[in-house]
Amino acid sequence: MNQGTKQLFIQTGSLVAGFMVWVLISSLMPFIKLDIQLSTTQIAWATAVPVILGSLLRVPIGYWTNRYGARILFSISFIILLIPIAIISYANSLFMLILGGLLLGIGGAVFSVGVTSLPKYYGKAKHGFINGIYGAGNIGTAITSFSAPILANTYGWRNTIKIFLIVVLIFAVINFLFGDRQERKVNNPLSEQIKEVYKNPKLWFLSLFYFITFGSFVAFTIYLPSFLVNHFELDKVDAGLRTAGFIALATFFRPIGGWLGDKINPFLILMAVFFSLTFAGFLLSFTPSLPIYSFGCLLVAFFAGIGNGAIFKLVPLYFSKQAGIVNGIVAAMGGLGGFFPPIILTILFNFTGHYAIGFMSLSEFSLASLVIVVWLYYQEKLDISSKIVNHAVDGICVTDINGIIQSINPAFTKITGYSKEDVIGKTPSVLQSGEHDNEFYKNMWDDLKSKGIWEGHILNKRKNNDIYKEWLTITAIKDDAGETKNYVGMFNEKVEPPQKN
Repeated sequence: MNQGTKQLFIQTGSLVAGFMVWVLISSLMPFIKLDIQLSTTQIAWATAVPVILGSLLRVPIGYWTNRYGARILFSISFIILLIPIAIISYANSLFMLILGGLLLGIGGAVFSVGVTSLPKYYGKAKHGFINGIYGAGNIGTAITSFSAPILANTYGWRNTIKIFLIVVLIFAVINFLFGDRQERKVNNPLSEQIKEVYKNPKLWFLSLFYFITFGSFVAFTIYLPSFLVNHFELDKVDAGLRTAGFIALATFFRPIGGWLGDKINPFLILMAVFFSLTFAGFLLSFTPSLPIYSFGCLLVAFFAGIGNGAIFKLVPLYFSKQAGIVNGIVAAMGGLGGFFPPIILTILFNFTGHYAIGFMSLSEFSLASLVIVVWLYYQEKLDISSKIVNHAVDGICVTDINGIIQSINPAFTKITGYSKEDVIGKTPSVLQSGEHDNEFYKNMWDDLKSKGIWEGHILNKRKNNDIYKEWLTITAIKDDAGETKNYVGMFNEKVEPPQKN
């Protein structure tokens, strides 16, 4: 087994363990509230608090992983997690639950370790799939949601929590003994990395997208157990099973989303994701019957899982040199996306008596993200076209219908000596050598107007007054109605015209 595969197994297993611990309070809340008297608002805060540190710590942990390696970060994180697990197992007040829950967030923060470390072992063509496999470690939330209520029924919720002390201790030892001691380190200062990326709008677009997709996953994970018990009056174990099913579906489709991102344009995937989340949020806002509500939840799980995988394909594409800090920021925003909805839903329910506004917010945010994704998709196409033009070896000149130069490429400047400042707003007559009579140019324009194209040899003059011979092709660019909008001239200094197939 090579080092990359070995670390993929160890780090994915570690993420499973971290996420198992992260949702302990929400998974056991139906049992905890029987011993500790809590209002609905206090329950919302107690279940949401682990998300705070689990989100905010993702930024420094992504940076520290680049600097110290995954082995050190995972080992230390699991040792620290022993403290909040012990606190919660003896909790007898809201304060102790929140104190333990805050530190419990480290279990979610370790997500930044693997998405920063694992791409170092694989080529870019596999980053989406590898991060998708690693991200599937959030199945740990499903394991806890499924097993914790069953164990609590038998052993009590306090003893159930103590079992997780063994889990985190085992993974602390595994990482310390088998983690990669030779992992490639990146020691760029944190402040410099933030300065390099914070002005890039793509960072904040990706953060918004992950805020919606992973935020939906986390919010439903921590909110469903209590919601299904209180609103639909389901049995606590039944609610846990349904929540586990939601998590399992989202987890299963995460690597598929990453794999699809490796095969096709991730923006196309995200279009489908946000269109479907818009519909799902709209459906859930009407607080339908349990079967329809279940369908809406499964729709969220399916497309949130795919979206989670696709987004982390885009991060190393745009930020290969700052992947650690960007992974941390994007992951942190995703975690915060899971913190606010449960609290907002509870507050809105207390005011209005229903959850419509909260779920409609999911729909509206998803719709806004869909618009942004469509814009980015076409912007990327324009960027590619622009790069092709700028790297072409032929000189290119674009004019409007009146022959006024609108843009040129670097090859134009290299061949003629004229810069953009010299020619933008002028006509191509600045290049005329005086070697051709008016009849030559009249025939050229007659061909352009009748055929839409002219090509041939022409003698033009450089900025330094040297006369040179070029092969020039001028093409009329028409709109959908067939009206000419621009002319594009392409030329090179070859004496013979280019060979045609």
